Amino acid sequence: MPVPDIHVLENILIDAAQRYLPDSQAVGEIAQRAKPDGSVVTEVDANLQHKIQAALKAYSPQTPMLGEEMAHGEQQDMLTYSEQGLWVLDPLDGTTNFTVGFPIYGLSLAYVKNGETQLAVIYDPNRAESFTAKRGEGAYLNGQRLYPGRIDTLNSCVANVDYKRLTGALAERLVSCPPYRSQRNMGSCVLEWCWLAANRIQLYLHGGQHLWDHAAGHLILSESGGIASRLEGKPIKSNKLIKQSAIAACSPDLYDAWFEWVQMYNQPGRHG
Repeated sequence: MPVPDIHVLENILIDAAQRYLPDSQAVGEIAQRAKPDGSVVTEVDANLQHKIQAALKAYSPQTPMLGEEMAHGEQQDMLTYSEQGLWVLDPLDGTTNFTVGFPIYGLSLAYVKNGETQLAVIYDPNRAESFTAKRGEGAYLNGQRLYPGRIDTLNSCVANVDYKRLTGALAERLVSCPPYRSQRNMGSCVLEWCWLAANRIQLYLHGGQHLWDHAAGHLILSESGGIASRLEGKPIKSNKLIKQSAIAACSPDLYDAWFEWVQMYNQPGRHG
């Protein structure tokens, strides 16, 4: 099919968030369970996925959808047999934050064709912020163009680092003598990519993300002028289910400096 209308996709996510995300006072009453990987899933995740899938099917009946809450075998079939295009959906990224009332979580949708993300929409319901990108046409926050960051030295940067997936000399060095000014970990990959694109943070490091964690956010960062790769320097792929590490920065110069520093302490074979 032709490239979808990004504004239609944006409205689908916004409508789903406004209609099916419960009021913050009701969060404690929502049923939840732990998945095999230790992450949390709630009935809200499943409900959002169902509602968004129905809206996407009504918009483009021939385009299949790969959702986080599908079985692994079904997800793999989607990647294997949907070379002409599919949706990749994370209906609620940052579910643990959501369940405790920590207001950092988002909805993420990517359109992937021939192994590359062509369109991306990420919606932050707590701040009513919509991040969008179309390959080759830039990235936007509520319609305003995003550009590369202007900070040019590592020691002036704020970094988002997910420590729990890092080990060995790299993790130890980041704790004992980091090269940046300050560090955060928001607990929502999709918003972390967006905040990097918006220059609210300047550096990023994550030891392992699923396809739905990075498919939309990586394009938004790239179209804003930022750079990302796997820890060993290989490209982050949108056609693989295996977890992939991520190292990124809001500008090419910062990425080069950040990547060089990380490689001094990264232990080959531990990540990626």
